[in-house]
Amino acid sequence: MILSKIIWNPVEGIDLGFFVIRFYSLMFVIAFTLGWYLMKKIYIRENISIEKLDSVFIYAVIGTLLGARLGHVFFYDWSYYKNNLLEILLPFRFDPAFEFTGFQGLASHGAAIAFIIAMYYYSKKIIHKHPLWVLDRVTIPAAFGGIFVRLGNFFNSEIIGKESGDSFFGVKFVRNGFSKREALKETGMDSVNKAYSAIVENPKFSNLLEAIPYRHPAQLYEAFGYIFVSIILWLIYWKTDKRNNRGFLFGMYLILIFAVRFIVEYVKTSQGGFEDSLGDSLSTGQWLSIPFVIVGLYFVIQSKKKISD
Repeated sequence: MILSKIIWNPVEGIDLGFFVIRFYSLMFVIAFTLGWYLMKKIYIRENISIEKLDSVFIYAVIGTLLGARLGHVFFYDWSYYKNNLLEILLPFRFDPAFEFTGFQGLASHGAAIAFIIAMYYYSKKIIHKHPLWVLDRVTIPAAFGGIFVRLGNFFNSEIIGKESGDSFFGVKFVRNGFSKREALKETGMDSVNKAYSAIVENPKFSNLLEAIPYRHPAQLYEAFGYIFVSIILWLIYWKTDKRNNRGFLFGMYLILIFAVRFIVEYVKTSQGGFEDSLGDSLSTGQWLSIPFVIVGLYFVIQSKKKISD
């Protein structure tokens, strides 16, 4: 029996009349803003010029978003995008008809790779410190940012979990249960929001609501795990001298973040990718997480010698 029943049908964002602030975009803004604030505190402690803070922010934003997009394309949906190359970096669909879609699909593994590359160039071109000095510090706000990205996924009803069955937790993701077109067709409403609201509130459509299964809120599980990762990294930096062990914090970040990702993947629905070609024992996300954990272990082990920069 499900003890915690949640029917999740959020609106897409805050409607200002002339503009809608989408919750997913808002979570990204909060993530990067918090990251800027945390890095400012770190730079002040390290006596680094605040003038160089804006540059790390720009590098981080571009690297994260570009890497996340390309990661989704190449890791999860290359079979589609290889025949629709323009759609990789354009928010449109051209086949079977022209349609504005936004950027549907961002992959955290791709974001992590591009973020590391961006920080390498930042360390060489802007701050002129060892790349691991930079990575040891930027991974702290990166971990905090991951919390809000997963909350954005929850608001978007994406990256949902498997059916929860008798689990204590269960969420009906109404906007994932029916596409916009299906909701309009089934309810006969003249707007998407009205259609989804009718499915939830109108007894006439109770059969539609009943057809949507309760699922694990995998996004919240992952966000909850990232809270602990963020706190651990923050305390290591501020309360210990491990920050002087080059590569230690970066290695811990890789181990902890992708360990959380690996575990939560067990309750996620398949996101596609290459998992079918490697058997069904692990998901694509789990296969991609393993190298990050191994690299993290390497950096933690080799960081024993303290080096000041």
